[in-house]
Amino acid sequence: MVRLDPKHLDDLARRLDALIPESLHSTREEIHKTVRACVEALLQRLDVVTREEFDVQSKLLAKTRERLGELQKRLDALERGQDPEDPIS
Repeated sequence: MVRLDPKHLDDLARRLDALIPESLHSTREEIHKTVRACVEALLQRLDVVTREEFDVQSKLLAKTRERLGELQKRLDALERGQDPEDPIS
């Protein structure tokens, strides 16, 4: 499930609220709720993640790539018949 920062949705709602003609301000709350629900539904269908989740996964991927590189070097050394722990070999 997508978790979004409510501040972003509230900011979007305020901007849209400013665009509502004065004659419709009596239904402002209903419009606000409807727009918010539509935006949340759209974002869930798009399967987006928060910036925080993206950053966490990026860091995890970087660590995994680093570890994979280390393991590849050890494997290469083993295949050459060298001690993978000996940097001089």
